[in-house]
Amino acid sequence: MTEAMIRNKPGMASVKDMPVLQDGPPPGGFPPVRYARRIPTKGPSAIAIFLTAFGAFSWGMWQVGKGNKIRRAIKEEKYAARRAILPMLQAEEDERFVKEWKKYLEEEARIMKDVPGWKVGESVYHSGKWMPPATGELRPDVW
Repeated sequence: MTEAMIRNKPGMASVKDMPVLQDGPPPGGFPPVRYARRIPTKGPSAIAIFLTAFGAFSWGMWQVGKGNKIRRAIKEEKYAARRAILPMLQAEEDERFVKEWKKYLEEEARIMKDVPGWKVGESVYHSGKWMPPATGELRPDVW
């Protein structure tokens, strides 16, 4: 098949006489070419994440505050109970101390009966103040 038959132009003498047939775009043009990187937006937006985190934090702080109030009330109740029974505990300790002190004085009198001028129960320090034993025991050497 010759070029003349393809182009429907019989008797053409030269290529220059041939009509120009050029490929072109389809009517309306080609669709645009995507060359930019487009990452799809999946998940919540930044403001949604921020508001969710803020809400969770606020709820947690509210729970902490509520727990602090409950713990404070329990602690105050415990201290009130201790303050209520403190006089009774102090009276029991005073009674125990007096019994031990009497035993201590009797033991001191028995041990020092042969020492002339010894006064049972008199302080050897002469400070004018009575101080209870710091250890809570009258005679720490006797177990």
